[in-house]
Amino acid sequence: MLRIAILIAGVLVGLVLLIVLVGYALPVAHVATREAQLAAPPERVFAALREVEKFPAWRSDVKAVELLAAGPPVRWRERGDNDITFEMESVDAPRRMVTRIVDRSLPFGGSWTYELSPQQGGGTRLVITENGEVYNPLFRFVSRFVMGHTATIDKYIADLTRHLR
Repeated sequence: MLRIAILIAGVLVGLVLLIVLVGYALPVAHVATREAQLAAPPERVFAALREVEKFPAWRSDVKAVELLAAGPPVRWRERGDNDITFEMESVDAPRRMVTRIVDRSLPFGGSWTYELSPQQGGGTRLVITENGEVYNPLFRFVSRFVMGHTATIDKYIADLTRHLR
């Protein structure tokens, strides 16, 4: 019985070490892009993206928003699964916006670029590009092979689509 317990413990330790080694082999930086067709005009979509104080009403992962600076640049802290501080790096309403994580204490960081273009029928084509960085090798492995780099973007687009209906 003791041999089996030692064998299981050894396999688990080896698996964790393998995951960490693979994580170290992965690049820190990644680029992930998603596109959505939204049934709302660009001005309405852009307003939803920019009005950070209204995020808790429609984003499933945000419980509260604390506005830190009205800008420019606008800076805010989202409270939810993670507490993250962001900044609007650039704004070109209603066509383009770039937000960046400014909190250096997190195991990840980077920026999101939102590009909006009008579509026939009054809709909007939204392209979100994440230029992300994952500093912790264990989190890098999980981000790449378990969650996928687009998981957060996909959730965001799903929440936004529901909100704009």
